[in-house]
Amino acid sequence: MKMLKESLKKVLPRDSIDNLKALQKRLAMGWIRALSRSAMLRRFHYSFFSSAFDREAYAVVVGHLQHEQNLSGAEPVNYFLRRAVHRIEKGLIMQPRRQVFALDYINDTVDSYIASLKGNVDRDEVSWAHDVLAEYFAVTGDHPVLNRAREKFARLERPSGSPETLRNPDAERVPFAADVSTPSVDFTAMRQLAMKRRSVRWYQQDRPVPREVIDKAVEVAVQSPSACNRQPYRFVVFDDPASVAQASRLPMGVAGFDHNFPAIVAVVGRLRAYPHVRDRHVIYIDGALAAMSFMYALETQGVSSCSINWPDIPEREEAAAKLLKLDPDERIVMFISLGYAADTGLVPYSQKLSLEEARSYMRLESPAR
Repeated sequence: MKMLKESLKKVLPRDSIDNLKALQKRLAMGWIRALSRSAMLRRFHYSFFSSAFDREAYAVVVGHLQHEQNLSGAEPVNYFLRRAVHRIEKGLIMQPRRQVFALDYINDTVDSYIASLKGNVDRDEVSWAHDVLAEYFAVTGDHPVLNRAREKFARLERPSGSPETLRNPDAERVPFAADVSTPSVDFTAMRQLAMKRRSVRWYQQDRPVPREVIDKAVEVAVQSPSACNRQPYRFVVFDDPASVAQASRLPMGVAGFDHNFPAIVAVVGRLRAYPHVRDRHVIYIDGALAAMSFMYALETQGVSSCSINWPDIPEREEAAAKLLKLDPDERIVMFISLGYAADTGLVPYSQKLSLEEARSYMRLESPAR
């Protein structure tokens, strides 16, 4: 098809080519309208004429499989345990708190916790799970299902660890009172930070970004909210010139200035965090929340950044998976270039939405009785 297009360009006059393009667009829009009206036609189209969703479907299926396999605690993060413990946390803070809750998953949670103790799960994570479960069993009431899980948990000791294996070994990791004190950063300072941070594409070539600066930004990024605290992402950092040069060629939209990136980061979502197809887009939501916190944290340290879009293009997906050594369930959320802004560089003005365009208040009608 590509060769045919190139041949037609050589033999047809410009007007004929423009007319063919216009016809092609009308036919394409007609087909899209038909697809929008028929579920059966959509299924037929994406089964036989388009593979656009194949990679996502494969990643979702493999992620589900890895999620189930990881219940044994084979990896540093047990996503089932993270979700279950966070659900228990939400039950503990309910007002009023129920005497009995989490019956449908408490036994699986304790079993997953035991497996994580024996496995490779991060010691901070299992310590958090222990403390929340201990609080849960201390405050909940009597029930046969709960009592069996309580007896099983009571035979376990709190995970031990040294400062080398636990970031805060003495902390009790249970729900605590919300901090209602005046924030250290007021609205004016936050607004100034948001106004100052702009997408910078031209950086100082002789000034690399120290890794401790990047690590501090990641530490802030992981404080971002995520669905059931699963944090289904990781930051892959390239900061040596040869690696940056290769990674910077992966995304689109950087031609002409990708050669001057001191560092580039790939935010990678992990579908193994979920056992359900319905959650397949949460990696993009949670990954984007973390990415914005990451970029703000860079800005507070004097480091500029630029978020780089990652469209789903087969050739680039395959190249990225190979270069970044991604697992089948891992999907790129975005790339982020970063560095110290060049004194002579310019940034686009980029008019933002007005308050009226971005916000609307809505009052819903009361349901009919």
